[in-house]
Amino acid sequence: MFIENVEWQVRQQPHHAMLAIFRRKTRVAIALFLVLLLYLLVGLIPEHNDTLFGFTYVRSSYDWSKQPFHYPITDYTPLPTGRPLTLPKVQYAFTTDTSPDGIAREEVLASRRAEVKNAFVKSWTSYRNIGFGYDELMPVSGKGRDAPGFGGWGATLVDSLSTLWIMGLKDEFYEAAAAAVTIDWARTRDTSCNFFETTIRHLGGLLGAYDLSLETALLEKAIELGDMLYMAYDTPNHMPPFWLDFSDAKRGSQVAGYHDPSASVTSSSLEFTRLAQLTGDNKYYDAINRVTLVLDDWQNRTTLPGMWPTSFDFAQLQLDSDSSFTLGALADSLYEYLPKTYAILGGLEPVYEKLYRGAMDTVIKNLLFRPNTPDQDDILFSGNVYVSDTGPHLTAEAQHLGCFVGGMFGLGGKLFHIPEHLEIGEKITRGCVWAYDAMPTGIMPEIFDLLKCETLDPCEWDESGWQDTADTQLKRGFQNARDPRYLLRPEAIESVFLMYRMTGNPEYQEMAWRMFQAIRKATETDLAFSSIESVRDVVTVKSDSMESFWLAETLRYFYLIFSSPDLINLDEYVLNTEAHPLKRPR
Repeated sequence: MFIENVEWQVRQQPHHAMLAIFRRKTRVAIALFLVLLLYLLVGLIPEHNDTLFGFTYVRSSYDWSKQPFHYPITDYTPLPTGRPLTLPKVQYAFTTDTSPDGIAREEVLASRRAEVKNAFVKSWTSYRNIGFGYDELMPVSGKGRDAPGFGGWGATLVDSLSTLWIMGLKDEFYEAAAAAVTIDWARTRDTSCNFFETTIRHLGGLLGAYDLSLETALLEKAIELGDMLYMAYDTPNHMPPFWLDFSDAKRGSQVAGYHDPSASVTSSSLEFTRLAQLTGDNKYYDAINRVTLVLDDWQNRTTLPGMWPTSFDFAQLQLDSDSSFTLGALADSLYEYLPKTYAILGGLEPVYEKLYRGAMDTVIKNLLFRPNTPDQDDILFSGNVYVSDTGPHLTAEAQHLGCFVGGMFGLGGKLFHIPEHLEIGEKITRGCVWAYDAMPTGIMPEIFDLLKCETLDPCEWDESGWQDTADTQLKRGFQNARDPRYLLRPEAIESVFLMYRMTGNPEYQEMAWRMFQAIRKATETDLAFSSIESVRDVVTVKSDSMESFWLAETLRYFYLIFSSPDLINLDEYVLNTEAHPLKRPR
């Protein structure tokens, strides 16, 4: 077309005009060639690209599947075989209400759903226009930035794929998917990646997007990443470290850590199991099964039998050197993944039920507490335990991160026929909502301390004791709001959503709407939404941060709770800790 256009102009113009046209077109062609050459030189157009399943697919410039193992395994433990068990239903048996009240209710839910979607679209559009390809958008200053340990691989891009699909934003989904399948895992300024975060956000994001869309290019990109992350297990004892150091992995000098967060080194079972199911390659399942065997071996040998400590010495396989225990930060998804991995394996590996039951028995006896409030509210929280020579000592510290526990208890109660666990899950979930309602902004703080009853039963309120020890500007029952930030976290709405889907109780939808309105009011910026410095101040100070889980989890859970229960049915999917839906075997 370029040549034809020039020939036509040549026939129509005088000689001097022809020369001008040729010069102008030549300059354009040279400029385009130089731009292309520059892009190739700086690596902006990767060399290993072809068309794959309808996408322009870029293969990573380092193929980890061909990396020799320094500590090879000769016999992989295979995925459990046989037909998946018929597991108990997790989701409530919803029915369609065709009455006038039911139709009016659906109109309300549709309106709320639209408002959540608008918040997502606003956030996504700003990310797309300003920070596309970066890990995060800075929602106040309007810049993109990469997060340490995330490789600069577009965490928000990959983390948002499933939400785009779920919200019906298919054009945006395919635009994002086309970018995701060009990621080159070897192109990064970082010398290592955060093994846990890369697994849950990038690998989980690609697998979830594949399970929804069945776009094979996404699975191929997940396999590339899975082969890189699998190298974290190529250590002398096959236990993974917190950081996957690329050079150490290549030369065989990688070892497990002496003091790593327990969640970080044990929370790959869902993603690696699903990858094994989709590829038929047992190496992924073998890797996580070895970690599970260690958990099983140590469950009743720690300083708080039944649970595992907050940090692990995986280098020496000593899990009794730390005497702190929590379901909150640093340990959370270790416990979350026990019932979820049982479900994604179709109930064919009973060890996950054993681990869950043993751990939750200890949690109920030692970590759960009822806050002491004037109204004797029937709510529970999960605290922290420190074990000394005189035994376990519970501190009544609550964390926003710990709000996932309500949903976990509910899921375990459903899957394992433990009705009291569903009741406990409801009380924990309502406790988090109570903490939201207690703050001036209507949002729960990151970390706070409460007065506690001595047992899980109601106890008498002590006004004088509270005034002597607490910040009296807070609601009665609170001692402080030690970390008053809100980081756009999803854990509270996660449990509210799960409880709604498990019980069918529409009260949870009302709680969710109240929470969403409060969060939107307190965090919205001109561009998107930002974490805030304090939930105690109605006029909020924005901290210019919007982590990828805002789009991947928080808004996804808000959208789903107002959607049809058939959208991501809990009997068909397991949600990983980043809310990516992975298909359950049937």
